[in-house]
Amino acid sequence: MEAEVNKLTLMKNPVTVLKELSVIKSLYALFFKYLLFNVVEHKETKSHTYATLNKTMTMIQELQKQTGLELSTLTQEEKTVTVQLKSHMPDS
Repeated sequence: MEAEVNKLTLMKNPVTVLKELSVIKSLYALFFKYLLFNVVEHKETKSHTYATLNKTMTMIQELQKQTGLELSTLTQEEKTVTVQLKSHMPDS
């Protein structure tokens, strides 16, 4: 009998458990909103960066055409980076 009483004292009140679950649910919802905001912010920043890079590349190409000058030949590393950047850029 004493062992059963000890087990009961170790068990939490169901109302307390429900309150704790409510707090956990609220924290989870807040965390989810925070993550969602960061994902949207990241996409917007990435999109803006790609657009700026694309405009810059286009402007350089136009300047090269107008002046008849070209930049020095790219190194292999620069070519690789250019290909990688273009593969991540959305078509504009």
